[in-house]
Amino acid sequence: MNPSPISAGAFADTKPHYHLLDGLRGVAALVVICFHIGEDFATNSLTHYFSHGYLAVDFFFMLSGFVIGYAYDDRRNSMSVGSFIKRRVIRLHPMVIVGALFGAVMFYGQGSEYLNVQSVPLALLAFATLLNMLLVPAWSGVEVRGFGEIFPLNGPAWSLFFEYIANLLYVLFIRKLSTHRLALLVFAMAGALLGYALTNESGTLGAGWTFANGGFWGGMLRVMFAFPAGLLLSRVSCKCNIRGAFWWCAMAIAAVAMAPRIGGEGQLWANGLYEALCVLVVFPLMVWLGASGQTTDALSTRVCNFLGNISYPLYLTHFPLLYTCFAYAKRNNMPFCETLPQILALIFACIALAWLCLKYYDVPVRRWLQRRLA
Repeated sequence: MNPSPISAGAFADTKPHYHLLDGLRGVAALVVICFHIGEDFATNSLTHYFSHGYLAVDFFFMLSGFVIGYAYDDRRNSMSVGSFIKRRVIRLHPMVIVGALFGAVMFYGQGSEYLNVQSVPLALLAFATLLNMLLVPAWSGVEVRGFGEIFPLNGPAWSLFFEYIANLLYVLFIRKLSTHRLALLVFAMAGALLGYALTNESGTLGAGWTFANGGFWGGMLRVMFAFPAGLLLSRVSCKCNIRGAFWWCAMAIAAVAMAPRIGGEGQLWANGLYEALCVLVVFPLMVWLGASGQTTDALSTRVCNFLGNISYPLYLTHFPLLYTCFAYAKRNNMPFCETLPQILALIFACIALAWLCLKYYDVPVRRWLQRRLA
């Protein structure tokens, strides 16, 4: 299967992209939005809509490993460490900065009984914004939201912190591994991730957004299985063309996220096992099918291009809008069922904002930086 021509929002410094994988990245971003909406209105982990939606981040990590392997593995002997890092910063960091600034601008409109934003001094907010823009994890004294997040102004930025770590390990170490040794690393990390899923105190893989209770190591386990697994798939995957592969894979990702929590408080291991199987088995299968298939009609091609193009800005800009909507609902004592019109409007607003950021900021800024630095 031949990869598709490069799209307007794709990595301008890499080879052409796969339509299906781009589209699935967009589906995963929408799953994250739905998860965060459900998280805001859930009373506990058992009433959470899209209960496993955070696993989309593991899918992101795996897609990233596949894309990095496809784009750079054959340049591992010719591309310097500095050149690789420069290209990745140009690709990733412009939207990190915008997400942090957007979170700061929206912060004082997010006050509710759960968050006393007026007690946060402007100087502290400015410092927290700077840390978020530089991807420096916040500590207790500067965690302005008070929930223990390492990036309180734009929570999803935590995954970019681990993405940078994975990219650095790739260029310094992992890219030098033979396929056999890479496979050994993947299987070793799979065992460690399974053990973590079965034994951690929450019974989930939802680690990394905070460093409390070993969150850093949980986040490292997630990225250090998924990223090398994607890299391995880019080296060994073979064709398996299935008609409608994008739609089947998209439905599978949504089904994984929407499944109710497995077991109760007394069977935490059961939920951990389910999530581990999703990450260790289902997601590699989805990446393999997505990389093997191809769009066969104009509608699928347009959908995949659009979703792929907006996926990254959508992921990094939706959180401040969502928090503002949640605060509005709480201030007015509105239950979930009464906020459905606002939630639908919120989702469309997030998509529109992502498209605007892509067209008028992300792509132009990356092109400008590439001309001058890459």
